[in-house]
Amino acid sequence: MDEQTDNQGEGRTDEDADLLAAARAAWDCMANWTQAERDVWEMGPFDGGIPGMVRRVRRILDVSQRGLAALLDVSQSAVARWETGRTSPRMSVMERLLRMARLRMRFEDEETAEPVGPMRADGARKHGGSRYPAHTDLTATGWWVPRRLRTMTSIEAFRARDRSRRVGDPAIRHRVSAYWRRIERLMYGTPDDHPAVHQLVAEVRYLDECREDRRRAR
Repeated sequence: MDEQTDNQGEGRTDEDADLLAAARAAWDCMANWTQAERDVWEMGPFDGGIPGMVRRVRRILDVSQRGLAALLDVSQSAVARWETGRTSPRMSVMERLLRMARLRMRFEDEETAEPVGPMRADGARKHGGSRYPAHTDLTATGWWVPRRLRTMTSIEAFRARDRSRRVGDPAIRHRVSAYWRRIERLMYGTPDDHPAVHQLVAEVRYLDECREDRRRAR
């Protein structure tokens, strides 16, 4: 028996010994796991998340951490931190990673599994150039008139309104109050996105036509 064991040991290569040592080390680690750790392990496999996607991109591109770092012009340690979950790449960097691997990012609603896309880039903006709050709903109420002229019926106010009609500059309202926003959504539904300016202009022109039809009817 001892002679047979010795012969098996003599035929074993260094690679086999390394594999056996790794298997024993893994078994020792698992043997020392708590019951909670065993329960979590048995529930797998798990989605790798961002670290797993970074490793997936490296696998598709067939590059090392150093190679991916060179493609992105970052340090190898940064890639290592992404893969271990200590930090995460910025969204712009993640988009570059996916483009290099010819992958497309997709978001889904957790309950309905319906695809969810980003808000449109050409959504209406304020006169100062900033965007309206993303959680609010936009409504066109007429043609834009400067605040100081809104309570006046002067020639200047009518000229401002006519100019807005000519250039297509609608007056846009958005509800800041959560209460009134909830009431409007119960009545008219929840818009999917902020409309573009040309959509609001078309809405105001339609309102003008409706008012003109009512005036003629009277």
